[in-house]
Amino acid sequence: MSKRAIILAGGKGTRLKPYTVVLPKPLMPIGDYPILEVIIKQLSSAGFDHITLTVNHQADIIKAFFGDGSKWGIKLDYSLETKALSTMGPLSLISDLPENFLVMNGDILTDLKYAELYDRHVKSQNIFTISSYVREHVNMYGVLGKDETGALVEFKEKPTTTFEVSMGIYMLNRKVLDFIPYDTTYGFDNLMLDLIKSQTPAKVKSFDGFWLDIGRPDDYMVAIEEFEKRKEAIFEQ
Repeated sequence: MSKRAIILAGGKGTRLKPYTVVLPKPLMPIGDYPILEVIIKQLSSAGFDHITLTVNHQADIIKAFFGDGSKWGIKLDYSLETKALSTMGPLSLISDLPENFLVMNGDILTDLKYAELYDRHVKSQNIFTISSYVREHVNMYGVLGKDETGALVEFKEKPTTTFEVSMGIYMLNRKVLDFIPYDTTYGFDNLMLDLIKSQTPAKVKSFDGFWLDIGRPDDYMVAIEEFEKRKEAIFEQ
């Protein structure tokens, strides 16, 4: 069965400056490869044979590097945004989407098994599946708790809070396109709220492996180190 993936590669990489002043974020190197090539190699190994890159900022550079995808044995094409459409808006410009397809950000380093995520989504008949990850946030300050008189009644030294967050990797059914306005800025947040309102909420699939969003300089440096340690697991699909 043919598998289709859409990779969102049109952002300016503002959070990753100054690295992205010259190179578009999807071409930032992780070990021997740009991060987007790591993703494409993973998806190809997982059986995805048609990948569309949504591009905008520095689109010509991305197209010149990846070409038609023949280097990785896949069909690779492009959807050009003439304006920023956020995360879900670009899907309105792609007319040939199949019944189920993967959508993901182009700056993610993970050892997630994409074929398993695809198969679970199709079997469950979800309209939208979010791959999620639990992250810890350490508050760098002591947190004070006071009563109505201003008296200190609680103190926590640098408490840790856990959050379940989206990994920026999703499986979609074509029905979700009914919610996405054409050629209009429309984000993941807008879609999630609209799906909840329509009583067809997305389903969340937790992942406990390795995951990094390299959108910030600190995470990018960690990704470079971790890639060398985890290369085998990352490419094992």
